[in-house]
Amino acid sequence: MFKLVLIFAGAGIGGLCRYGVGGIVQSAGTASFPLGTLAVNVLGCLAIGFLAALFAGPVLVREEYRLAIIVGVLGGFTTFSSFGLETMALIEDREWRFVALNLVLSNGLGLLAVLVGSRVSEKLFGV
Repeated sequence: MFKLVLIFAGAGIGGLCRYGVGGIVQSAGTASFPLGTLAVNVLGCLAIGFLAALFAGPVLVREEYRLAIIVGVLGGFTTFSSFGLETMALIEDREWRFVALNLVLSNGLGLLAVLVGSRVSEKLFGV
């Protein structure tokens, strides 16, 4: 039960962070392109790559805390469901170049960020 409470609390923290970071980044861009969601997804991918490598190596974290961070905080922070909804809105608005841009950047940068996060963790901690 304690594990579920930690995940729940982590998701709340992650959601608040998503709201803050996404809003700040979105206000710096254009209203037509979901830049805030893109930024949150890439940051979330970077963080999960870094932490997964870290937790698999030199930093031993109890399972419930690892789940609270990975599933809770990062699950609440990343917004892949928002990505789908916003991409569908772009499709409905026939904003084809933004559809393509969002698909390529969200997926390409997300995967690259997971790789970079993992490599940084390996370099810093010798994982």
